[in-house]
Amino acid sequence: MSLLTIALDVMGGDNPPSIILSGAISALQTYPQLQLIICGDALTINRVLAEVKPSFAKRITVLHCQEVISMSDKPSFVLRRKKDASMRRAIECVATGKADACVSAGNTGALFALASYILKTLPGIDRPALVSALPTLGKEKVWLLDLGANVNNDAETLLQNAVMGSVLANKVEHIPRPRVALLNVGEENIKGNAQIKAANDLLKQSSNIHYIGYVEGHDIFANKADVVVTDGFTGNVALKSSEGLLKLMLSEVKRVSNQSLKNRILAAIALPLLKRIFLKMKPDQYNGASLIGLQGIVVKSHGNATGHAFFHAIKQAIDEVEQQVPETIRTTIESIMLE
Repeated sequence: MSLLTIALDVMGGDNPPSIILSGAISALQTYPQLQLIICGDALTINRVLAEVKPSFAKRITVLHCQEVISMSDKPSFVLRRKKDASMRRAIECVATGKADACVSAGNTGALFALASYILKTLPGIDRPALVSALPTLGKEKVWLLDLGANVNNDAETLLQNAVMGSVLANKVEHIPRPRVALLNVGEENIKGNAQIKAANDLLKQSSNIHYIGYVEGHDIFANKADVVVTDGFTGNVALKSSEGLLKLMLSEVKRVSNQSLKNRILAAIALPLLKRIFLKMKPDQYNGASLIGLQGIVVKSHGNATGHAFFHAIKQAIDEVEQQVPETIRTTIESIMLE
C-alpha cells in the first residue's frame, strides 16, 4: 500500500478549523496510507491536534500560514496580495510535489483562480471544470459538469468536458464505457443553439467517448446517462434548481404534518428519506466537487461543510489520486487530438 499525501486548507470555510479537522482525523482513521499537510494558523491547528492520538499526529504536518482568504475576497485581489494564504499554500504543495492533491472549503472563485494560475491546465484542456456525482434512479450516479467554473463554454470546451467526465466515471465509479450525454432543450437534432449543435457533431466523431446524444433537464436524474455535459451557467442553474425543489418538498412535508395525526406519522417516515436525498443533491457538501482539467487534483468542499462532509471531500481526492485521473484525462485528450 503506497503512501499518499493530501494538503488541506482548514481556514477558508464558514466553519471553524476544528470542524474541518474532525473530518481530517476521520480520514486518517479510515485510510492508513494517508498523510496530511494541514495549512493554516499553526496555533489554532495545534490546539485542536493536542487531543489527537500520537499514531495519527505523526502522520500530520502543520504548515503555518499567516493569511486567510475570506468568502468575499475577489480572485484578482487574492492572486495579487494573499501570497501566504492557507488556500494558496495548499495548492502550492500540489504544484511542488509535496502533496498528491488538495482540499479546500474556501472561496470557490479564489480556488478556481489560484488553482488555474499555479497548477495550469492539462495539455489540450482550455479551462478547468467543476464536476460532481449526483444521485439517479436506483443506486447509480451521474457526473454533471460544468457546475459553474465557466459560464460560457464553446463546442470544443464541451467536448473536453465530456472527456473529463467520462474519465471520472470510468476511473472513480469503474464504469467500463460511461454513457455521455449533452444537456439540451430537447432530444431532437434540430433543437439547441449553435454551440450545442457544434458540440454534438464533435462528440459524434470521437471514438474515445460513448456518446448517446441529447438529454433534457428531467433526464439528469433518470439514469439515462453516466455523464451529462453542459456549460457552467446551465449546470449551476440545474443544480441549484434541484436543491430548491428539494427544499420546497421538505418544507411542504413539515407544513402538512401539522394538519392531522395521520400526516404527522407519514411525515415522520418521509422526512428522514427526503433529508438524505437533499444531502446527496448538494455534491460539494456530500462528496466534494472536483476542479478537473488541471495538472493536479483539487477538490472543493462546501463552505459550511461538517466534519463528515469534509471527510467525503478528502475521500474524493484520494479516489482521484489512486486512479490517476489527471494522467488519464491527458492521454485521452491526446488520443482525440490524433483522430
